[in-house]
Amino acid sequence: MDSIAITGGARLNGTIPISGAKNSALKLMAASILTDQPLLLTNMPRLADTKFLGRLLEELGVQVSEREGAEGQETLFHAAALTSTFAPYDLVRQMRASFNVLGPLLARTGEAKVSLPGGCTIGARPVDLHLQALTAMGAEIELDEGYVIARTPHGLKGAEIEFPFVSVGATEHALLAAVLADGVTVLRKAAREPEIGDLARCLTAMGARIEGIDTDELVITGVGSLGGAEWSVIPDRIEMGSYAVAAAMTGGEVRLTKTRPELMTALGEKMIEAGVEVTPTADGVIVKRDPAVRLKAVNVATEVYPGFATDLQAQFMALMTTAEGDSVIHENIFENRFMHAPELARLGADIHVQAGEAVVHGVTALHGAQVMATDLRASVSLVIAGMAAQGETTVGRVYHLDRGFERLEEKLSACGAEIRRVRDDDHEH
Repeated sequence: MDSIAITGGARLNGTIPISGAKNSALKLMAASILTDQPLLLTNMPRLADTKFLGRLLEELGVQVSEREGAEGQETLFHAAALTSTFAPYDLVRQMRASFNVLGPLLARTGEAKVSLPGGCTIGARPVDLHLQALTAMGAEIELDEGYVIARTPHGLKGAEIEFPFVSVGATEHALLAAVLADGVTVLRKAAREPEIGDLARCLTAMGARIEGIDTDELVITGVGSLGGAEWSVIPDRIEMGSYAVAAAMTGGEVRLTKTRPELMTALGEKMIEAGVEVTPTADGVIVKRDPAVRLKAVNVATEVYPGFATDLQAQFMALMTTAEGDSVIHENIFENRFMHAPELARLGADIHVQAGEAVVHGVTALHGAQVMATDLRASVSLVIAGMAAQGETTVGRVYHLDRGFERLEEKLSACGAEIRRVRDDDHEH
């Protein structure tokens, strides 16, 4: 397994272009199933996750062709004729978002057999809200040996669906199915993440009729068929936030481009409170910190959008490890999302975790060590901390990083970070 070796202490100075959003690209890819016309996605990130889903789409009969376009990376999806409605465990387990092919397959063909993600029980990683939404639209669903077998003998019908709590995945899944359903579907307590707005706008460009985009109530009037479209994937706000934190932590000045300032409003406010300069620009933000002045400790609580993103919690915790004072971090979205805390402690951080709360007591310096990535967002927090630590840090299990960060070492090296990937076959220790 590859690892990343970092020599800490270098300030980041320069420009980092932000890639297309992983969390949007995956759902837009699933939308290609809904039409027999080509869907061209521009500003496409090249990630392990998009590769996995591309492979699954090809299994279903979608033609997938990656290429370089005038605006950078793009991928053309063409599901002229679907050859299969079966999404096997081997392909779905590698990435949870693959489960979202279920709704589009049902909407277009009236049947699907899709593995539960990671073979998990329904309760632990709840896809039950996804299934309830599809059932409300008239799908007949049975579970058999880890697979969801779904049929719509009379086609999908519009329905009124109120989610018991805000779920990004279930909102997106219901939206993907409802665009071809017969009649009007109303989604109440819908999630409002920018990636959902991106999906809704792309579907609209394909001919869907959706009202209430960016609000918590979506009204979808089903249409008989969708056409093709060309769509640019929204910038990745989590990548943007991660590099913003990296610039603040190392005490440099970094210009983040190809993005939009409003995508990191909640994080930006907290960073300003901590003593970081965050200046909006026409195509992003400039993040700057005077390394001579110590950061101030700030409390944060993760919330559904537009609140502070759970996917930026690990990165912010890394930032707080060297701030002056104590910061309290509340994780309200996912349980078990402080797995990075013991790894940050290996670098010298002073963190006490109890249930959904972590108290970070700022230390004057971190020191390099060997650490292990536990999940995608945790892994980047360790890279950020390693860049600010004194000496050498090695981050293991970086396949987690490759799921969501494109050319991470390249982007950071260009700004002066001393960071390199150590391949398995380098036999370096």
